[in-house]
Amino acid sequence: MSGPLSGLLRANAGGQRWYVAQTRVRSEETARFNLEAQGFEVFLPRTQRTVMHARKRRTVLHALFPGYLFVRLDLERERWRSINGTIGVVQVVMGSNLPLAVPEGVVETILTYVDADGIARLDRDLSQGQTVRVKLGPFTESIGPLMRLDPNERARVLLEIMGRAVEINLPQRALEAV
Repeated sequence: MSGPLSGLLRANAGGQRWYVAQTRVRSEETARFNLEAQGFEVFLPRTQRTVMHARKRRTVLHALFPGYLFVRLDLERERWRSINGTIGVVQVVMGSNLPLAVPEGVVETILTYVDADGIARLDRDLSQGQTVRVKLGPFTESIGPLMRLDPNERARVLLEIMGRAVEINLPQRALEAV
């Protein structure tokens, strides 16, 4: 991976781990900017979403996890408590009396889905015409061909329901390749 996120994929050095910071409503970008200005290493995964306003469609960047971002810290060496006083941040997600570390590999896996523009492409394992299984919702375990992928993270799948082939519109996260 090259570009603005290339340094984030490196292995955790020393006691560095990824932690989660809760942000104010729709203030993820503000929190990211202010944390980076303090020298913290921050990862804010974003996706593209198509929105319609006044009959016009436009594609906007949206936080993958609204209200949260990841911060890489070494609790022994860094002043992590200052994160709670950062503009845009509500608090670091805590365990008993210390920040709760994200399990190893979770953030690293998300980073592998991020393209050079910093956008998480969660649909990279899906392609039109491929057979998929529904893993969430009322059609769980149904299998059918993927008819179309939409830019707003939706997908059309052809499923057989009550003896008829019906195109169903589902979130892409509800599908997995078979």
